[in-house]
Order: sequence, then C-alpha cells, then structure tokens
Amino acid sequence: MNIFSNLLIQTTQENRTKRQRRGIEVKSQREIEIMRQSAKIVAIVLKEISDLVKPGMTTADLDDYAEKRIREMGANPSFKGYHGFPASICSSINNEVVHGIPNSKKVIRKGDVLKVDTGALYQGFHGDSCITIAVGEVTPAAQKLIQVAEESLYKGIEQVKAGNYLLDIAGAIEDHVKANGFSVVEDFTGHGVGRNLHEEPSVFNFRTKEMPNVRLRSGMTLAIEPILNEGSRLTRTLSDRWTVVTVDNSLSAQFEHTVLVTDTGYDILTDRVAV
Repeated sequence: MNIFSNLLIQTTQENRTKRQRRGIEVKSQREIEIMRQSAKIVAIVLKEISDLVKPGMTTADLDDYAEKRIREMGANPSFKGYHGFPASICSSINNEVVHGIPNSKKVIRKGDVLKVDTGALYQGFHGDSCITIAVGEVTPAAQKLIQVAEESLYKGIEQVKAGNYLLDIAGAIEDHVKANGFSVVEDFTGHGVGRNLHEEPSVFNFRTKEMPNVRLRSGMTLAIEPILNEGSRLTRTLSDRWTVVTVDNSLSAQFEHTVLVTDTGYDILTDRVAV
C-alpha cells in the first residue's frame, strides 16, 4: 500500500543507515530474517481472509479479524494510525481503487471485486501485501481483470534480480496489462519496505523517465503492487480523503507482494502458498 506517495521521501529520510546507497536500504541477513516473519504474518492473515470472506459480511468484520490475528502473532498492524489511517486493512470494492476504509455499514455482496491490503510491523520491520478476491461468482470481465492483475504482479517479479533495473519490472507489468486491454493506474506505485512501511525507491508499474531507474542490489526489499483499471487509468479521491475510485466507475484490481532481491533472482516473502 502506498498511502500518500508524496510522503515517501519525507518518511524514508527519518531512517538512514550506513548500508543505504542513494537513500535505498540494503538489508542485513538478520534484518531479512525478521522481515520473513513480518511478511509471513501478513501472508497468513490474507490467506485466512480469502477463505473467510463471504457475502453478508462487512468490511469492518474483516478489519476486526485482521487486527486480532496480527496482534495474536506478536505484531502490530502497520496501517492503523499511519498518517491518520483509521484501520488495519484497506478494503476497496469494485470501482474503489485503493485506501478504502473498513465500515460496519459496508456490506460485501456476491459478485463484488474486493481488494484487501494489509501490513504487519514485527520487531521493527514491516511486511506488506494485497490480494483481490472474487466474492462468489463474478462476471467474466471481472474475472479476467483479477487474473491479469495477478499475472502482471508475477510478470514484474520475474524481472527481479541483482543487476536488473526498476524499468525491467515496470515494462513487464505494463506490457502484460496493455496486451490484455486494461490500464495501469499511475497515481500510485510500489515502494521499498523495511524499517518504514514506505521507503525508497518508488517501484513503478509503467515506463517513465520521471523517476530514477534504480539498479537492483541483493538485499533490497520491495513492495511490488500493480493496480489495474478496467477502463480509464484516472482516479479521484472521495471526501473521506482516503478512498480512491476510478473516474469512470470501472472496476479496479490490485495484487502486491513484499519481495527480496537476491543475487540469482528473488524471494517472495509474503508468499501465501508457503504458509
């Protein structure tokens, strides 16, 4: 989750270490092992929510469950209180793109496209991940959007390797999304993750010369998170100052993993298959 991406630089300046180069942290082996635990907690919670969710529940039900489970496993919810965000998960439904606030009156219905994004802070390090859930039977168009969103995440992850560049990730994501007729949301990006929920670098999902094309190094930890819209890539923020929606009311889908860069490739720290 990249809440208020314009705060990224301000946030990451709070913690500088000798291992940083150009403001990007390279984690030590000890730090990586802690992050494995924070990421595992996130993976467990999202896997359980995926199995738990059903029509008639509210998004507040999911938030209560996530917070309880995160704390039971010895961590704190990364999102709760972050820049004032009031919950432990972001729950965004259908045309809601990101940062949806859980609500006891927000009922989940059959056919909904539900995004659930959460993070856990464990022993000073964060894990961060997002899934999109098809609630019951969804339309073929919605199912395709969800499928392509997940595929695009893994297309990007496949480019992660020490010596490769951020544009390798961005290009792979953008090409797969556009080949399937969808649009990449450009208002929000992935990010580094570790001591801070949001660290440098910005991990973009589209080709651009406006952000540094960082060379990847072993020990970097990245939150890669493509966001796809069925229609226009443009978004707007609602009056609650958090919930972002598509301008044309089209569906949106998102997937995210916390990924470790290695010498030979990558390690998906929030892999739900492994928990």
